[in-house]
Amino acid sequence: MAIVITGATGQLGTLVIDSLLERGAAPADILAGGRNVERLEQLAAKGVRTAVIDYARPETAAAAISAGDTVVLISGNEVGTRVAQHETIIDAAKTAGAARIIYTSVLGGDPDALILAPEHVATESLIRESGLPATVVRNGWYTENYVADIAQGETTGVIANSAGTGRVASASRADYASGIAAVALEDGHEGKVYEFSGDKAWDFDEFAKTLADAIGRDVEYRALTTQEHRAALTSNGVDERAIDFITGLDTNIRDGALGLTTGDLSRVSGRPTTPLAETLRTLTA
Repeated sequence: MAIVITGATGQLGTLVIDSLLERGAAPADILAGGRNVERLEQLAAKGVRTAVIDYARPETAAAAISAGDTVVLISGNEVGTRVAQHETIIDAAKTAGAARIIYTSVLGGDPDALILAPEHVATESLIRESGLPATVVRNGWYTENYVADIAQGETTGVIANSAGTGRVASASRADYASGIAAVALEDGHEGKVYEFSGDKAWDFDEFAKTLADAIGRDVEYRALTTQEHRAALTSNGVDERAIDFITGLDTNIRDGALGLTTGDLSRVSGRPTTPLAETLRTLTA
């Protein structure tokens, strides 16, 4: 029996493996799965077992997952195709007789509140229909998602978007990885749905001021209307599909979709989430 991490070659998956090892998991009990063979070789250097698991190739999942395994299904990043990709892992886990599945969904689980939610909600439904014992970990936003805003602030002294006064309860990727590892290693999480997010929600005025403290220069937040934001993105050569996504997400933030704070992540991981200021200092060092 192993803890099988799908998407292990991505940023979150690699951190989950690191957290499992830090929490005392035996390397031989961890199977890291992903498409990137070079990254798998790097993970193998940690002592864990590895296997090619490609969400688009069902036979790879079937070969990697065995009876009694705990399967950590890290959601794919190919928006628009993820439900079918996730179903590949769910089906393989069910067929193999896996002990349970852990899925990284999205904060709130409301398909109407967040532009990213529908595929996650559909995946949660597939997991329920599979009958597998499961834990759904609904991840909020990573502070690291704002590296472009950080660069903009460092270069121009201005962060501009259409999120308005909306708040974001972000945490670091390592925080989320720690919570996922705890769920994978501990008993008692079956049947639970956790809303993972940072302990404190911030708005972009706070973000700009915190960034200013980290880099030692003035940074202001400039709130745009959606129309102004679209025009600015268009002038910078951003394609229409990306503009729809960016402004749609900012509308979701403005409406409160990423501001939920439940304390689930700090409770499950056993430690407070990383403050915004600390992550920004790390990202700008």
